[in-house]
Amino acid sequence: MADFKQTVTRTEEEGLDNTGAAVQQETRRVQTEASTDPKTTLQNVVWFILGFVEILLALRFTLKLFGANTASGFVNVIYSITNVLTLPFDSIFGVTRSTAGETRSVFEPSILVAAAIYALIAWGIVKLITINQKP
Repeated sequence: MADFKQTVTRTEEEGLDNTGAAVQQETRRVQTEASTDPKTTLQNVVWFILGFVEILLALRFTLKLFGANTASGFVNVIYSITNVLTLPFDSIFGVTRSTAGETRSVFEPSILVAAAIYALIAWGIVKLITINQKP
């Protein structure tokens, strides 16, 4: 879709007083077109996927930390989806559990490690995409 940009330029000639100044006005219409670079689109897709994964991991971390009820459908779906994402990192650290009444809080540092590793992977992919790209 082509957009048009209109530019108006006004100039005043020097040497004339304010009441009799000669003014020139020029109007130009320039056609502008937004083109999408495939590399930029691919970078945006990578960052979008990373954002989605990071949100899921942040939800898991928060739900585990506050001892969310695993019988809840929402909590169960988040845990099911993110189990796949945290599985490679689950054995790195021990898990700290705390119980207060019926609330069972769990601190899993492996979730934070997973989030950091996925961010590094996404950054590396974006850097690979931008190799030989002119600024």
